[in-house]
Amino acid sequence: MARELRVHNKSDRPDNVVMKEAVVEEKSEAVERELPNFLRGFFLYLRSSVLPMSRLAYLGDLRFFLRYLIDETDLTDAKETKDIKQADLARVKAVDVNIFLDYCRRYKVENEKGAIVYTNDNKSLARKRSSISVLFKYLYRDELVPKNITDGFDPIRLPKPGDREIKRLEDDEVVLMLDAVTNGTGLSDREKVFWQRTRLRDRAILILFVTYGLRISELRELNLSSFNFGRDEFRIFRKRGKEATLPLNNTARKALRAYIDAERSQTATLSADAPADADDVRQPTAANARAGDGDALFLSLRGGRITERQIRELVKKYTGIALGSGRGAGYSPHKLRATTASSLIERGNSIFDVQELLSHDNITTTQLYAAHRRNAKRELVKDMEWDEAR
Repeated sequence: MARELRVHNKSDRPDNVVMKEAVVEEKSEAVERELPNFLRGFFLYLRSSVLPMSRLAYLGDLRFFLRYLIDETDLTDAKETKDIKQADLARVKAVDVNIFLDYCRRYKVENEKGAIVYTNDNKSLARKRSSISVLFKYLYRDELVPKNITDGFDPIRLPKPGDREIKRLEDDEVVLMLDAVTNGTGLSDREKVFWQRTRLRDRAILILFVTYGLRISELRELNLSSFNFGRDEFRIFRKRGKEATLPLNNTARKALRAYIDAERSQTATLSADAPADADDVRQPTAANARAGDGDALFLSLRGGRITERQIRELVKKYTGIALGSGRGAGYSPHKLRATTASSLIERGNSIFDVQELLSHDNITTTQLYAAHRRNAKRELVKDMEWDEAR
């Protein structure tokens, strides 16, 4: 039985934000317990050097690599990942890592029910390569292995940032998306049953996404107490614990007030009176919702804080309608973040102001969305060839 996790929060940050960080920390520590003790210094290095979610991803990649050494090579006699010795890693060569990365492109896991084939694209492989590189550079720095083998890792080709197609909604497609959530346009009869109960919530979610370019985690963690309607502003907590205050425009304020005053208050009341469903492990029970999610802005129909999966599904549904592509080809919330960036730049806003709104760490990330603006300028001057006109 999983032990209950609680936080004693004395900071000015919301309990749900602190709890989310604590959950990631717990998961990371659980993975560390499966890894060799001589890597404790490396664990400390990760904790102080990378973001919590990146740390968890690095640890997961490392655990998978060590499991591979046990199951697929003769480099160690260990049976469990935590039993691998320092000398075992000292025997690993660059070619062994390159073979591992090739193995990760497509591998099969068999169990009593059958087999599952896993595949990784170059982006995923590059992440695994990075995780192993960080490990072996640390081991060499601390003299735990005799030499730095990372120079021998094969490169993994990734498209240049400027060559990637930016998937986003055009302005007319944003209008179609909002029409679908406002009026039920394009929804099936079955979808309209749920739409009647969540349309104000879903509309507020979509408007916040396309207006502010929020990340899915930033939107999900919003609380009622995040908003100051007297000042027309709200607080969000970004990566690396950064806090930002954003202004509310008229569209966002009206959408939020409509949802809070009607749907949310009704959902909270109904969920408080509803019996807990012991079979529903995906959502909090009504009692847990009241105890832990009472301040949550966006609620599921059961009264708990909406999940990231539910947010992705509703965004995919309404963007699919806007694109005319069906539900399966709808966009993710991150594509709405791209929509915000591109639309703001096309309207002539400063790229530095857009960087500030979206909290991009590097201006080059924001510059990717300026390509559309540059293309528009090219179209403007295309027919202005004065020498040819004479």
